[in-house]
Amino acid sequence: MTVLHDAPVGDEIPEIPADARGRVAELHSLRERVLRGPSEKATEAQHAKGKLTARERIDLLLDEGSFHEVEPLRRHRATGFGLEAKKPHTDGVVVGWGTVHGRTVFTYAHDFRIFGGALGEAHAQKIHKIMDMAIAAGAPLVSLNDGAGARIQEGVTALAGYGGIFQRNTRASGVIPQISVMLGPCAGGAAYSPALTDFVFMVRETSQMFITGPDVVQAVTGEKITQNGLGGADVHSSVSGVSHFVYDDEQSCIEEVRYLLSLLPQNNREMPPVQPNDDPVERRNESLLDLVPADGNRPYDMRKVIEEIVDHGEYLEVHERWATNVICALARVDGHVVGIIANQPQSLAGVLDINASEKSARFVQMCDAFNIPLVTMLDVPGFLPGVDQEHDGIIRHGAKLLYAYCNATVPRIQLILRKAYGGAYIVMDSRSIGADLSFAWPTNEIAVMGAEGAANVIFRRDIAGAEDPEAMRAQKIKEYKTELMHPYYAAERGLVDDVIDPAETRAVLASSLAMLRTKHADLPSRKHGNPPM
Repeated sequence: MTVLHDAPVGDEIPEIPADARGRVAELHSLRERVLRGPSEKATEAQHAKGKLTARERIDLLLDEGSFHEVEPLRRHRATGFGLEAKKPHTDGVVVGWGTVHGRTVFTYAHDFRIFGGALGEAHAQKIHKIMDMAIAAGAPLVSLNDGAGARIQEGVTALAGYGGIFQRNTRASGVIPQISVMLGPCAGGAAYSPALTDFVFMVRETSQMFITGPDVVQAVTGEKITQNGLGGADVHSSVSGVSHFVYDDEQSCIEEVRYLLSLLPQNNREMPPVQPNDDPVERRNESLLDLVPADGNRPYDMRKVIEEIVDHGEYLEVHERWATNVICALARVDGHVVGIIANQPQSLAGVLDINASEKSARFVQMCDAFNIPLVTMLDVPGFLPGVDQEHDGIIRHGAKLLYAYCNATVPRIQLILRKAYGGAYIVMDSRSIGADLSFAWPTNEIAVMGAEGAANVIFRRDIAGAEDPEAMRAQKIKEYKTELMHPYYAAERGLVDDVIDPAETRAVLASSLAMLRTKHADLPSRKHGNPPM
């Protein structure tokens, strides 16, 4: 009796060979067809858009020859609307595992050449499977997104498939690193999966994310806008804050994903990977004495301070183009990964506002989840004043950063360079909310507010009643600084552990982080906290 393949309607149906060698040859032939994809024309169309295919992207992500594919022969079972006549292998998504720098990484990549990468039941089940495997194995998950959303022809089963992805994103949160790489469109509910992951990468011109597209926006609001104007890479990296990283091409984007993975642990039970270090930890940072002006009103670039302190001046900045008044970065000190949160005096004088608070809070939570010590570098004049900030909930959003620090159990070091005023000083990991160590430079000014504002409040009557109010104001400002804002005031009261020579900052941080490496802290027994939203 001849047994026939289950093949798409219209395909030539071959007979199964009778002997084992023939069947193995047939298997290899089938695998070759799967690897080639649907057609040369579809591949050319993908390349014409400046986009790589799913397998080309996986080859860039993973170490050469390390990819193990799961369910490459999977096909959908849907019928109706012509689907029964088109049942390509993989069902539009390539899933599996491999290695990045020798460490296991799981991945799935939408194949836009097949159904536009749209998600159907079989497609979703493959993603569910690889996500479950990543969680069970305790290894990072990288999604290479290039899909047109839910497969309309499959109806509610496609929507349920997204629900299963969201549920697994949430279950994996804080357990394994999850990275979303946006390499094409991502519309509607599909955009919520990247939003649930730890990091989002985007490529200019080719990737977009939005809940409702330009046509719907125009129909409802009358506003005309392009896809990139609504949800392109530059919009999400600088305006909305949805995207953490943005690049001009897929190759550089995926290479940076590999670099990020080199800074992260496999899961929440491991420490980040350590690299041999040939940058002496005792190296003095003499240039810091000139780089940071003693005058608190003069700006400088905090990035240059970070470069002086970390190994070889190398760091990876997260959300570089959004909320630029605060810097969040991953770097190494003596070969060990650290998370750095620092005010940026070149942008809004380094104040904390709503966006900066949210950006920092999420970064602190990520570092705490994956055992990355925190170094917080302060030069902050306070929270940004303004009606819009208050009405938009600066209290609620600022509390997110406070909650994140108070909840963090990783080693935490505070470094005060210059200004540290008011609630912003408290929120940015002061000793009073649990920092393990606090250091300050001799240029530090820790106070409820600046001397000028304080003098105007405390000595209002003296100034108003003086024959020369301006001379009296200057005298009282000097008096306030002398009494409450001298660089050793906080150290004398045990709120700063030491005032250090700026040139010794790298050595002090390295030795302190080494001491704290065995830190263990327990949180109260509870299901979970209820952080401000």
